Amino acid sequence: MTSLPPLELGPMPTGRQMTTVDERLVHAPLGRIFTLAAEVERWPALLSHYRYVRVTERRSDGGGLVEMSAFRPFGVLQWPTWWRSLMRVHAPGGNVPPSIRYTHIGGVTKGMDVEWTFQVMGDGTHVRIVHVWDGPAVPAVGATAATMVIGPVFVHGIASRTLEGLATHAERPLVRSGGS
Repeated sequence: MTSLPPLELGPMPTGRQMTTVDERLVHAPLGRIFTLAAEVERWPALLSHYRYVRVTERRSDGGGLVEMSAFRPFGVLQWPTWWRSLMRVHAPGGNVPPSIRYTHIGGVTKGMDVEWTFQVMGDGTHVRIVHVWDGPAVPAVGATAATMVIGPVFVHGIASRTLEGLATHAERPLVRSGGS
């Protein structure tokens, strides 16, 4: 079986209308939080706000074509969202800093670029998620919708829960099996 090469998504674009940043110091080793973030198909089992994650085309770096769906809670209401992304993984130990990069190619957020970066800080890992976008392709209101509603309410609402949930799992003590 031939493995498909990693996708080349290039650097994060600059000068977009909307930018959201979610970041946190995760009190866990780089390898643990990076693995949780990169293994997106596990997210629904770990994160209650994820409805599903499907990797429909796997690449040799662990990335590929990914379909995701998550709820954005509003009190007792759960607003369903979905998107399709190209995903590129730069694992720790390579010749570039560890990161996970996405470009949304389907859903309301088509055209959004996302980058997760990881930096060792003391005995933990600083994780930063940046989303940039010009908004939906709706003349006269796309950028406003992105900067006033979609970015701060939906993107930040889901990304902050995702980062907090993965950090919680990464920070749990490892359970050892077998005798001591």
